[in-house]
Amino acid sequence: MKRREFIKATAAAAIGLMHGRKISASDSPKGKNRPNILFIMTDQQHAGMMSCTGNKWLQTPALDRLVASGIRFERAYACNPVCVPSRFSLQTALMPSAIGMGHNGDSAQAAVTDIMVEQSLGRLFQKAGYETVYGGKVHLPRKMKGIENLGYRNITSDSRQGLADACAEFIRGRHTRPFLLFASFINPHDICYMAINAYNRSQGQAPVGNTDSKTCKAVLDRARKTGDVSSFVAAECPPLPANHGVPEAEPECITQNYVNARPFRAYVRDKWTQEQWRLHRWAYCRLTEMVDREIGMLLDALRQAGLEDDTLVVFTSDHGDMDSAHRMEHKSVLYEESVRVPFVMSCRGKIPAGVVDDTNLISNGLDLLPTLCDYADIERPVGLQGESLRPLAEAKEVNKWRDFVVSESQNGRMLRTGRFKYCLYDSGGHREQLIDLENDPGEMNNLAEVADYKDVLNTHRGLLRRWIEKTGDRIAAEYVNVGS
Repeated sequence: MKRREFIKATAAAAIGLMHGRKISASDSPKGKNRPNILFIMTDQQHAGMMSCTGNKWLQTPALDRLVASGIRFERAYACNPVCVPSRFSLQTALMPSAIGMGHNGDSAQAAVTDIMVEQSLGRLFQKAGYETVYGGKVHLPRKMKGIENLGYRNITSDSRQGLADACAEFIRGRHTRPFLLFASFINPHDICYMAINAYNRSQGQAPVGNTDSKTCKAVLDRARKTGDVSSFVAAECPPLPANHGVPEAEPECITQNYVNARPFRAYVRDKWTQEQWRLHRWAYCRLTEMVDREIGMLLDALRQAGLEDDTLVVFTSDHGDMDSAHRMEHKSVLYEESVRVPFVMSCRGKIPAGVVDDTNLISNGLDLLPTLCDYADIERPVGLQGESLRPLAEAKEVNKWRDFVVSESQNGRMLRTGRFKYCLYDSGGHREQLIDLENDPGEMNNLAEVADYKDVLNTHRGLLRRWIEKTGDRIAAEYVNVGS
């Protein structure tokens, strides 16, 4: 079945799945006990890009302060490791496959329905009496028709320093009702342009001229202007990660449909030297520090306004960056660096401080909306696959949490259990990938074709099949039965 046929079929299925959901947000209590909510999102920041995680190559004092005041979930995953599908999930608590979406290129034809918009995060909170405000990068499926259509007032389209200024001004302003402020920062996404422009130069072409590219160049110029880049790299840049090599049994689909899909990706994987990769890692750190300073302005504004006791702060990223693992940069693939993201919650007096949850599996896209609705006492739409993280965050007794979490990509699906990670791709050799993350966190050894792991493989195959049937994922249904 063609992708456009998937999208048409998926739209019908989604309407059926969503039919009859009752929204009672407008009937929710509007008392003073409902917290303000500050949701902060960066773009392309993988889970290890905070100094509080033990990464000694950058300093993120604002995020470290936030983590120290609440809980950090170590095992949090994006629903899809690219912008538009992931951001759709964060607004709706639905998997991107619900609208036939696998990657950003599906934006125009993604089958977003009126019910999905009506039951999106901003609309639910708007109906419940919250002041719903959005600032920064949007990048949602075209049929969502802009952030205002999702119930938000847009305070700025700037996703950099201007966003921090606008959000801080809003926070310090007068509030007659609780607010939901969605702050969507662009960085460290600007790192994309190091590889893009390196390829352009190799082809005799000019660098990209947008602000993102110029910001990346300005960071790199700090190293280049030292006059001896090699000495700078040796002294200042992070070393290559242990999993910098390409796995021997890597699924061929990764090369065919992710690396070779964009010429610059193939170029850097094949041509970049260790020095270039290390410089890339250094620039990624500096761009992350840049957005941390901007986030700090929001946290400072909360304190200055005396709202720290009345505000739930949630921080995550839409997806990660490969950060030179497996000789890759950018995102899109289902490797940990690309798909695992930071997820932090802080609410003074409710969420214990300084906690790291390294056990429970979190889906930032599926769990965000139920969690925020729980704190705001808004009835969540029925039938969602996500769960409220409030009991975990507040150290309440939880009888049973999920056994696995699923992420999607344009050509594959990932299912992560406590110890193992199973990926299935739609084409090429080594279509299945089974990783023992406990013993192989760098994902270098594919166990899918190792006889001793046949039972583990079959268990994960079954879990993924049942998930796809349960969620109506018509795209993956075409290739999920491999090996069964």
